[in-house]
Amino acid sequence: MLSLMHRKTIFAFLGLVFSVSVFAQTGYEIKVTLKPFTKGYLFLAHYYGQKQALVDSVAINTNSEAVFSGKEKLPGGIYMIAFPNKDGYFELVIDKEQRFSVSADSADLLRSVKFTGSKENQLFKSYQDFTTVVGGEMNNLQKSYAKAPTKADSAKIVAQLKDKNLQLKNYRQDFTKTNPDHLLSAVFKLLNDPVIPETYKDSALIYQFYKSHYWDGVNMSDTRLLRTPVFQPRFNRYFDEVLPQQADSLILEADEMMFAARSSKDMRQYILATLTEKYVNPKYMGQDAVFVHLFQKYFIAGEADAWMTEKYKKFIFDRGYSLMANVVGEKGANLNMVDTTGKKTNLYDVKSSYTVVCFWDPTCSHCQVEVPKLDSFYHAKWKAMGVRIYGVMTDGGKDKWLTFIKEHNLKDWIHVYQTKEMKDAEIQASQPGFRQLYDVYQTPMLYLLDADKKILAKKLSYEQLNDFLDHKIKSSGTK
Repeated sequence: MLSLMHRKTIFAFLGLVFSVSVFAQTGYEIKVTLKPFTKGYLFLAHYYGQKQALVDSVAINTNSEAVFSGKEKLPGGIYMIAFPNKDGYFELVIDKEQRFSVSADSADLLRSVKFTGSKENQLFKSYQDFTTVVGGEMNNLQKSYAKAPTKADSAKIVAQLKDKNLQLKNYRQDFTKTNPDHLLSAVFKLLNDPVIPETYKDSALIYQFYKSHYWDGVNMSDTRLLRTPVFQPRFNRYFDEVLPQQADSLILEADEMMFAARSSKDMRQYILATLTEKYVNPKYMGQDAVFVHLFQKYFIAGEADAWMTEKYKKFIFDRGYSLMANVVGEKGANLNMVDTTGKKTNLYDVKSSYTVVCFWDPTCSHCQVEVPKLDSFYHAKWKAMGVRIYGVMTDGGKDKWLTFIKEHNLKDWIHVYQTKEMKDAEIQASQPGFRQLYDVYQTPMLYLLDADKKILAKKLSYEQLNDFLDHKIKSSGTK
């Protein structure tokens, strides 16, 4: 029987070995042999959305060898090792196993890449090999389909293509069952499109089923997905094509996505930053209400403070406060102005079915072309529809403004401007000016208000505004 002292010595030794073993597994060490390169640098990068982020760069020696290493483990994802002249790369998985070797020859990457010490990457390479073969076969079938001489030949090729798609689907399903924790399994779940039940015939039911099952199986807290090339296209497709493009629907889904990612700061940061970029200057009118919602609920609450630069924070808060005051559907702010004679003429004083607010500058070259055309539409059509134009001079000076009005015969407008005294009083009282209240960052800028001064449309050209008015009046039944 071992003495107490001997047992203590053995336990101490085992503890030392265990500590060294644990220490050896921290960080990452990826040994690369990439022929025929014998000089320059290899680059390690990962996907992030639709971009690539550089992680490390290492000099390659005369034996075509380089070692990427670091004390901290790398976040899981699909990475790439790029050649010294950055004209080629190959992909690899970095997740649980972060100490392994890889060898390759740039002349034949498809067959030469070999991993040692990484089962994750061996599985990844097997999938790449499989898709290369099946993808090549499908490409050949598609070429044959384009040249098929008869309908029977076309039908035969279509059947073969379906069979290849089924092979790919079965491979992914089998892989996911066998390797549920592998990054590829998470990617395959992301790529799965909902299968519509055959009993669904109504288009509304089909849409609701597709929408509600679009993210089935996807863990929105799995930050590995951010470092793959497939997450952002899937995310963009959902918000750009699947969802109704009304602000209310988009806001609801944005909050649900943020809630689904509640246990992952990285995923919430990505979702918030991506949606902010999408809707701070949106593609469609009115969608900036989505950004205003994000600003009020997440940015003002301080959720983004940890990752925003001071410059970006200033931009977000400046835009947020500017857009809060002019969301489509909300009442536009009153404007305290004076007319050409110096008489106080506020926006809320205008009594009309519709009011076009035109912010313009007589020295602006674009305004010099567009404003007379706007006036032509007004006199030819809009005036008879109960429209009034409230024209706000933003810059250019009073003399040039009055001269332009006279030379172009801009009559029957409500022409107004803000005096220096009025502007100074606003600043002194810390009140927002018209530029912030109506987000006037360029001219000309047009808003359409209803009789109650609610914003119906904004930042449209005069042609678009004309179409909008036609549609609005037609839909309301007003003659």
